[in-house]
Amino acid sequence: MTLDEYRTLFIAMAMAIVLIAASPTLGFMLSFPRGEKFSELWVLGPGHMAENYPFKVEVGKEYRVFVGVGSHMDGSTYYAVYAKFRNQTQPLPNASAMVASSLPPLYEFQVFVADRLTWESQVNFTISNAFKRGNSTFVRYLSINGIVFEVNSTTIWDSEDRGFFYQLFFELWIYDAAVGSFQYHNRFVGLWLNVIA
Repeated sequence: MTLDEYRTLFIAMAMAIVLIAASPTLGFMLSFPRGEKFSELWVLGPGHMAENYPFKVEVGKEYRVFVGVGSHMDGSTYYAVYAKFRNQTQPLPNASAMVASSLPPLYEFQVFVADRLTWESQVNFTISNAFKRGNSTFVRYLSINGIVFEVNSTTIWDSEDRGFFYQLFFELWIYDAAVGSFQYHNRFVGLWLNVIA
């Protein structure tokens, strides 16, 4: 081998060693796209599983579920989770139009969730001051985590599914720094409740 060939080989080997030694540092400095950004929202039953959800709800009895959020947004994200209550005729969020329900939030969680981590909270709820009158049921109060809300909601007997149905649901909102407020994140989950007055 000639001197120039040895020099070229030496430079190539030195560059390879430098790149191998610097690769962990380069991994921190370079940002590669990880794919789609998304958030998760869920409700688990009282045993912290996706089962045994409260359905036949007795007036005055406390029930427990768990609501959770998972973040895959490439950074720490500020979320709000709003609990809302409706009868069968009141509006749910519109997924195709990405519009939240127009019903007012009753209870609110605001949390920061780091990327690839989750947040979860227990939600205890009780329906009180509810009564049946003829073919309808009226619910006056709903308490969530010990705070009482006046809901004044009426529903009629559903002869097909045989019950007086309401829904406790949770919407996910995300903080938009450009707007300076929370925006609906097009995710919601809910529980159907057959209220036994």
